Amino acid sequence: MKKTALLGLLLSLGLVATTLPAANVEWTPEPRANAALPAVTRADLYKVLDSYLAALKVHDASRVKWAPQVRNTENNVALMVGDGLWATVTALGPYDLRMADPLTGQVALFTTATETDETSAMTLRLKVVNGQVSEAETLVLRQSDSGIRFEGQVFENQPAMNEILPPAQRLPRPRMISLADGYFDTLQLNDGTLFTKFHANCKRIENGVRTTQNATFAVVSVARLGCEEQFRMGNYRYDDRLRARRFPLVDEERGIVLAMGFIDHSGRIGEYRLTDGTLVKSPVRRPHSFYLFEAFKLKDGSIEQIEANFVTVPYNMPSPWDDWASR
Repeated sequence: MKKTALLGLLLSLGLVATTLPAANVEWTPEPRANAALPAVTRADLYKVLDSYLAALKVHDASRVKWAPQVRNTENNVALMVGDGLWATVTALGPYDLRMADPLTGQVALFTTATETDETSAMTLRLKVVNGQVSEAETLVLRQSDSGIRFEGQVFENQPAMNEILPPAQRLPRPRMISLADGYFDTLQLNDGTLFTKFHANCKRIENGVRTTQNATFAVVSVARLGCEEQFRMGNYRYDDRLRARRFPLVDEERGIVLAMGFIDHSGRIGEYRLTDGTLVKSPVRRPHSFYLFEAFKLKDGSIEQIEANFVTVPYNMPSPWDDWASR
């Protein structure tokens, strides 16, 4: 039997791509940079990504070059390869925001996925080792399943996210991660204190909707303000915890850090005061968690733009990727 046919049979039987280690086996993440592996380029990673997307469009996971062991999740749930979106997608894009990290073999994409009659924001991260996909992490924001709907979605390329920074403007990788992590520190139990730096032109897009300088967004009352102003007012006081933070991809050329994690809301806070004394009500009055992908564009040593997708998951839900988390 040909290898491709055998792989297709194994996939159909659910025998390929272990998504989680056995309970009594300690799983160790692959090294983030291994000098023994062949050098990989941005073009190499994009080629793997394009091949993956082509296979996804035709619902044929056997067309992907998988590593011997694969960890695969969709919306924070471990799935066998070929399950979930693989069976239902009818179109992808045209929105296409991609990023790559040759040092760690990571490539990611912000796009849209259509499943017959609904188009959803989608984010995909792949880990590539020796040209093979060893990790696939997908988020699909299906509004029909969403506890908090984001109306008026617009998916369009943002020039700032695609800008290549001159070498002199690029930051060291640890500094880039520190700025992204500081954003989460600022968001957690937000009381007006800043733990990161915001660019004067900072803007944020969440689930396809602009949530800064946008007076029409009703979910968060301070959406009319800029990034820094929102946080200095302490608007997000109801965000109890930003946990299981991961920063697997750092695109140094573009100045982008891709992060994953969870925002937990205990629901205990009813009313609270902004730093200007304004009394506001929390929009979340129940135990609730978001699972998120967040891309931070850094320029001039600060956060210039944020692209985020997140979905509601069970409160305090653990992650199949917990052994990657920084906290």
